[in-house]
Amino acid sequence: MTYTKKDSRYATDDIQPDVLAIDLRTAVMRTSRRLRIEASGDVLTPGQYTVLAHLRSGSQTLRQLAEREHVQAPSMTRIVNSLNDKGFASRSADPVDGRQVQVGITPAGEEVLGEARSQRTAWLAQRVAGLSAEERLTLSRAAHILQELSAR
Repeated sequence: MTYTKKDSRYATDDIQPDVLAIDLRTAVMRTSRRLRIEASGDVLTPGQYTVLAHLRSGSQTLRQLAEREHVQAPSMTRIVNSLNDKGFASRSADPVDGRQVQVGITPAGEEVLGEARSQRTAWLAQRVAGLSAEERLTLSRAAHILQELSAR
């Protein structure tokens, strides 16, 4: 996908923020969806992958996980039960409130998460390798800008 200066939609002097926002949203969502599919395979569903990624930062309650993923508690319970059955997550009593259950990632969960991340990176690296040096530079700059935007 090489864009030329003749393509008025991509001329620097007339890029409208609302049009760019639509293009960025669409590109990010499609890429994200494709990455989720590429590394899911038979081991982890996209939802399970995301929960394991959240658990890398530390144990959380089912409620915290459900809120982060914007799902109802029964849905999160099913995801965590599946992860637990596969040996990728563990449950323990909350040390402060025994009524709460803390969910943590296991070493097997860390390993399968690492493998899925590697698959996603390999898929994307293969696509990026097919781009020109100029396109890779543009994507590099865009990646840094997107990281800055999302940190604000």
